Amino acid sequence: MRSISARTDQTRARRLMTRAVAGVSTAWLLLGAVSHVAAQTPRGSQTPRPAPATSGTLGAPMRRIEFADAIAQALAKNPTIGQAAVAVARANALVQQARASTLPALSVGVTNTTLDSARGFAGGITQPQNQFGFSANARYELGNWIDVGHARDQVQVATASSAEAKQRVAVAAAEAYLAIISNRRQLEVSERALQVANAHLDYANKRLEGGAGSRLNQLRAAQASTAVELRRENTELALRRAQEALGVILAEDGPVDAGGEPAFDAPALADDSWRTSRPDLQTQAAVQRAAEHVVRDNWMDWMPLPVVSFDPVLVAPSGLFQPARTFRFTIQVVQPLFDGGQRRATLRLRQNAVEQSKLFIVETEIRAKSEVRVAQAALVSLERALATARAGVDQATEVLRITTVAFEAGATTNIEVLDAQRLARDAESDAAVAEDAVRRGKLDLLVAIGKF
Repeated sequence: MRSISARTDQTRARRLMTRAVAGVSTAWLLLGAVSHVAAQTPRGSQTPRPAPATSGTLGAPMRRIEFADAIAQALAKNPTIGQAAVAVARANALVQQARASTLPALSVGVTNTTLDSARGFAGGITQPQNQFGFSANARYELGNWIDVGHARDQVQVATASSAEAKQRVAVAAAEAYLAIISNRRQLEVSERALQVANAHLDYANKRLEGGAGSRLNQLRAAQASTAVELRRENTELALRRAQEALGVILAEDGPVDAGGEPAFDAPALADDSWRTSRPDLQTQAAVQRAAEHVVRDNWMDWMPLPVVSFDPVLVAPSGLFQPARTFRFTIQVVQPLFDGGQRRATLRLRQNAVEQSKLFIVETEIRAKSEVRVAQAALVSLERALATARAGVDQATEVLRITTVAFEAGATTNIEVLDAQRLARDAESDAAVAEDAVRRGKLDLLVAIGKF
């Protein structure tokens, strides 16, 4: 009788422990359901989620920057932009150098000659012992003005290349910014998933201690918690790398955190007018114009270009055969008759440069049209995927609600509720990924049409 009574007491204690654990689990599940429903509130009425605490170099608070300010700072401070500006300045300096060669060149010289004695014969002095001389030279070469036009073409090429470099830097800054937002959201999802896994593990431990659970269920719960913890660590590392990448692009001495989410407006394309906005097409067009200009001016290589020179001289005192004042005016014209075919070879090289630039333009246009078509198709597909993901969130939320109600009525187990809650979190994560993909798709379309 004593053994039967003891077993009865143990059974009652085990039931009380199980009910207590189930009550705690029910309260926790209801709290999780409420938090999940709150997370699905439309964005128009949802307050921004706080970002995880971050720190910069040596524990200092990490600087946070908004999207427009990040793009502006990247364009102002990135060394690549500075290199492009230097290239434009160099091209302008070459224009000034070419323009200077079209102006007359003037030079002066002063000499003083002292001999041991004067030179002469028959009582006349041909070379005084000390003689001072002043000379000048004015020189002008016709035809150098051709180089001015070619140098100006190179300024246009450098300017177009600078715009292309600016776009690359801006796109890199935007991608780093969006990477921070994407990893930040995934970190939030991982933290919520870790809470769910830890609660499941705690529930499994209590059931095992109360004698109602099994070691296998406890190990499975621990394994799930470990996997989520590893995922969170990887997400934190990816977030830090994205912050460091943004800091490098912004020329900051440390990581930079992203602020609010940017909004991209995808324009409607009615024709091919976007081609005039792409920097790479503008650069190739400038290269082609410069090459064609050189070919058009090739006739100057066959023209005799005169050189005009004027040299006045002042000598004091004058000699017997050297007047005090004299000048020399020279016009020199040289016409090459045979150069071994060098000029013809130069013409062929210039024509080849034109043909190559045309092929580059064709290749760039084909690639640009393909990028625009792909960006448009991708954006449509990503928007459909986003609608599907949001529908999946609604479905998972409803499944969680029904499962929780059934659990309260004793029709399901707490494991099914936990699975439903995890699926709801996964659906929310997929929806966040789909939103980021749509935002990146809009950015890709703006870049493809040259509007970013």
